[in-house]
Amino acid sequence: MLKETLFNLGPYKICLLNILILFLIFLLAVAMRRILHRRLKQYFKNANITIDGRLSNWLKVISQSVYLIAVYVAILSFNINNENVTFGDFLNFKLIESEYFVLSFYHILVIIAIFFGAKMALNLTRIYINKKLRQKSEYTPGTEFVYVQLAKYIIYIFAIMFSLRAINVDLTLLLTGSAALLVGIGLGLQDVFKDIFSGLVLLFEGNIRVGDIIEISNGGKTEPIVAKILKINVRTTQIETRDGNVLIIPNAKITQEFIENWSHGSKLTRFKINLTVEYGSNVELIKSLIEKAALSHPKVRMHEEINVRLANFGSNGLELELIFWADHNWDINNYKSEIRYEIDRLFREHKIIIPFPQSTVHISQ
Repeated sequence: MLKETLFNLGPYKICLLNILILFLIFLLAVAMRRILHRRLKQYFKNANITIDGRLSNWLKVISQSVYLIAVYVAILSFNINNENVTFGDFLNFKLIESEYFVLSFYHILVIIAIFFGAKMALNLTRIYINKKLRQKSEYTPGTEFVYVQLAKYIIYIFAIMFSLRAINVDLTLLLTGSAALLVGIGLGLQDVFKDIFSGLVLLFEGNIRVGDIIEISNGGKTEPIVAKILKINVRTTQIETRDGNVLIIPNAKITQEFIENWSHGSKLTRFKINLTVEYGSNVELIKSLIEKAALSHPKVRMHEEINVRLANFGSNGLELELIFWADHNWDINNYKSEIRYEIDRLFREHKIIIPFPQSTVHISQ
């Protein structure tokens, strides 16, 4: 019953026993990988070795090699009920054969090996980049992310090219024969290619990096968006707004819109709070109370000038501006709110009225 043929896989006759053995082999491989990973982590922990990004990548490289052994053992397990079939017969069995290319199990294994090698190469590249960048005083995680992303794209592009060459596909003929198709696709996907080139610009320039806080403005048409960069991909960028929402926006929006990067340059920035008081109020007292409210907040820079300006004689009262300096912080709106609460408390304590819009209607008889 267990050795009754269910289907053929190339030259092999596959039965229920083969499927059970395959399942056990890969189950054992997963378990062995976890055990090996855990034992290595425990060894480093006992040796007081910190597992940083570089060492973590080495652990991945070592533990993932278990799957290569598992694939080889799985293929050898087919000989349980296929004694006359050699491993070479399996590799040379042709699945697809045409005048353009031949696809056999050998080619499939080569392609799998290429992409597995690409993954291993990417992990090794991460280790190298991590080692080189952490030696520099200006190291930032965002810089490391940019280099790793570029390495990933380059490695996988070469992996695809090598895979096509492995099945004897002529890349020159492929590109020449599909030139007209590529032109049509290019015209239809102009926005996509624009986003891709914008993504490459972002990755190469490094003006905007993962972890940066930016303010996106579209020329004053809508309220600016303040967000944190979570991830920069080739076509899109993931950002997190102050509301905790994660937005995925095209890269062209970042390269073409006016962007203020709060994380670059000086963190000290001037902020403004607008308020209105009644005509006839004691302006000097109001000025001192507003300054007191600003100075009471721990995030306001005490050594920088705090200025209260009379901005305008408005239709509802005297329009004032509080000018203060603070770090360009993700929570700056909360800080402004806390200062406004303190101003309101001081105004009520000194019976200073903040007017509301009023209209006087004169009716002539």
